[in-house]
Amino acid sequence: MDEWVLKLEDLKVQFLHDGQYHTAVDGVSLTVGQGRTLGIVGESGSGKSVSTMSVMGLLPKPPHCLVEGRALFCPADGQEPVELLSLPEDEIRKYRGSGISMIFQEPMTSLNPVHKCGAQVMEMLRQHEDVGRKEARQRVLQLFEEVRLPRPEKIFDSYPHEISGGQKQRVMIAMALICHPRLLIADEPTTALDVTVQKTILELLRSLQQKYNIGIIFITHDLGVVAQIADEVAVMYHGKIVEQRGAEQVLHSPQHPYTQGLLACRPPLDSRPRRLPTVKEFLEGGHSDPADKREQRISAPSEGEPLLSVRDLEVTYALEKNIFGKTTKEMKAVDGFSFDIYPGETLGLVGESGCGKSTLGRTLLRLLDHSSGTITYRGHNLDQLSHSELHELRRKVQIVFQDPYSSLNPRITIGEAILEPLKCHHLYASSSKRRERVMQLMQQVGLEPDWYNRYPHEFSGGQRQRVCIARALILEPELVVCDESVSALDVSVQAQVLNLLNELKEAYGYTYLFITHDLSVVKFLSDRIMVMEKGRLVETAPSDELFAHPQHPYTQRLLAAIPKV
Repeated sequence: MDEWVLKLEDLKVQFLHDGQYHTAVDGVSLTVGQGRTLGIVGESGSGKSVSTMSVMGLLPKPPHCLVEGRALFCPADGQEPVELLSLPEDEIRKYRGSGISMIFQEPMTSLNPVHKCGAQVMEMLRQHEDVGRKEARQRVLQLFEEVRLPRPEKIFDSYPHEISGGQKQRVMIAMALICHPRLLIADEPTTALDVTVQKTILELLRSLQQKYNIGIIFITHDLGVVAQIADEVAVMYHGKIVEQRGAEQVLHSPQHPYTQGLLACRPPLDSRPRRLPTVKEFLEGGHSDPADKREQRISAPSEGEPLLSVRDLEVTYALEKNIFGKTTKEMKAVDGFSFDIYPGETLGLVGESGCGKSTLGRTLLRLLDHSSGTITYRGHNLDQLSHSELHELRRKVQIVFQDPYSSLNPRITIGEAILEPLKCHHLYASSSKRRERVMQLMQQVGLEPDWYNRYPHEFSGGQRQRVCIARALILEPELVVCDESVSALDVSVQAQVLNLLNELKEAYGYTYLFITHDLSVVKFLSDRIMVMEKGRLVETAPSDELFAHPQHPYTQRLLAAIPKV
């Protein structure tokens, strides 16, 4: 590679914890070419983000963090490379934002909630260039148009909470590019986005790269995304690079067992295996391709009485009220929705963010009120239940929320969190019996009973989600609503959680309503799939049929946007 913008040579990063140094990045060497994209792939904790944050000078200072090796940055054609790791803070600040920019994973926490979007991008420009407010505003509005933000003037004067997740990510891209950097670091910029928004963000990054000849480091745990954007791929595992070649070579003929496992544990679109392989199986050499593929587990679920029936459900939110408290403007989050769920099936619900999926799921549990329509559970209208009857319903219908960390109380141990529902519903005769039941369920969901007295912050995302699943299942419910319960997990952890849900369903006959925006996940898990657009049900079909012959244009658009390796 002749022209390059960044070279990492034998990078090593150590963090001080409990009086000892622990290695997070161990001897990483990388080269990013000008106008080229390097994809860095690996699970959470593999050292991807730490490597790039060391380049930006964003890691804690010694003795809390020790950084060794070299990071050579070429600030302009024909200029001598700069060694970033040895620069003092005031010197590296000159390059941070102007020469090297970063798009962070979560745009909502990266943008300041008390400042308008346009002002935040202007601040970046005026920090590095001597321009007046009028010129800065014009340049920001022009870039907002380039990143395809609708109504740039309106978004310029909007606060982050007033725009969608995809629009916030575009504002972050504009902020990163406003000073025309030579290197752009994109840290998981599409992880929590819908497939359609993800596709447009990837296309946008490619077009801007070609226009400005930017070198890009694209960090992700999804090899499907890497296939869409990267020229070269480096696979990281436990702080080391285990494989580094051209994207085509890595994706089509992976050499290292870890890379093979990452590729294999993504739910396939062309088949429906009984279980997904895991990375651990590949690393231990114990993986074998399951011969028993399932085509359709429930071919005709409509025979018999439904477990849950929903008819003409509407949920509205007040957008504006007058001084007397009367609603003057409202929005229908769920608009005339009707469906049935049958015992023992997994019903998938897909759609883009903001279409009303989570609102529907929470309304079914009476966590939100509906304005019209009926919800019937085993023949009982939920609107007519008394307080005690509703309390009993909550035992039979449980929910697993999207974010396991925010849905667990950080002040109580995971054992107490799982045991709490048993106390609320006065189940089992004694505390020792309850604790025994919790220990038994922890083993079933892949948690060590010894972890009973540990707190949520001591666990990984996948382990926390297992705690939330155990808490939902401890009451032995009939229906479990899974609200985006695997969307923020690494593909390897996701495979473990999906396998767990299937195994528990087969063992105990659970019924699932599985809400997600990830179509490959919903195809693997679901018997039937409902497609939701702007609060309305636009299509329902058996899983295989919907993927083979989508009828509605919206469904066709969603399927076309799925990243393929």
